Amino acid sequence: MAIVSPGAMGAALGRGYAEGGTRVLACVAGRSQRTRALARGLELVDSLADAVGAADVVLSVVPPAQAPAVAAAIRHAATATGAAPLVADLNAIAPITVTRLGAILDGLNLVDGSISGGPPDPAPGRRPTRVYLAGPRADEIARLEHPRLDVRVLPGPPGSASAVKMSTASVYKGLAALFLHATASAHRAGVLAPVLDDLTAEFPDRVPGLGRFLALSASKAGRYVDEMREIAATQDAAGLPPELFTAMATVWDRVAATPLGALAPEGAAGMADLDGVLRTLDDHGR
Repeated sequence: MAIVSPGAMGAALGRGYAEGGTRVLACVAGRSQRTRALARGLELVDSLADAVGAADVVLSVVPPAQAPAVAAAIRHAATATGAAPLVADLNAIAPITVTRLGAILDGLNLVDGSISGGPPDPAPGRRPTRVYLAGPRADEIARLEHPRLDVRVLPGPPGSASAVKMSTASVYKGLAALFLHATASAHRAGVLAPVLDDLTAEFPDRVPGLGRFLALSASKAGRYVDEMREIAATQDAAGLPPELFTAMATVWDRVAATPLGALAPEGAAGMADLDGVLRTLDDHGR
């Protein structure tokens, strides 16, 4: 298996597959020191062509906007090496984008996939990360051993797994944006305490950890921007107004430009003070 690319999610997926007995390759040439550190436990090769040329399966795990370019790079590497791997796209993209990727891959078989939840975590008590798969060869990916995945194969065509992601992410990331705007406006109006008291009645498990939740969400804001646009395209294709999620893209775009948006998730995870998080956003959001 080749992982493109071994960021936080891709590397965690790869390590689990390696534990399950799969040889897992990745290339980190030109990537940051953070990515190099995250790729520990994977077999590193010099180029994408080296990884794709040796692989039976290629997993694409990249930010949504990069998915078409990565598909083109995989197709190029396969042509250059004479390889014909099964490609599983696990990115947060619209079903219409899945169709586009199939054309870009030009003869390479595509499994449509999506990930619900954070990177697979070996810590005791953590729930498995759920992965949805769709397409004629989805079962081949599902059969690969991984100790920390809950894999669900859907009966529909390619695009079905991505449709699930677009619907669930619209709630998860949309809720984060709503909490962010609600608490930021309350903070600016000087009424944060009664607002949190009121929201706790409906969200007793979420409000106590809201500072960390919003800091982590802010650290991923750059990725969320294009994900919101993919959700908007999905809703537009379903005959629904896309403007709600084009607006959400604007929200996350502004957050991405703040110091919180520049943090790596590892740095944001230690931020628990909601007042401090909102103060940082307020200082840079006017």
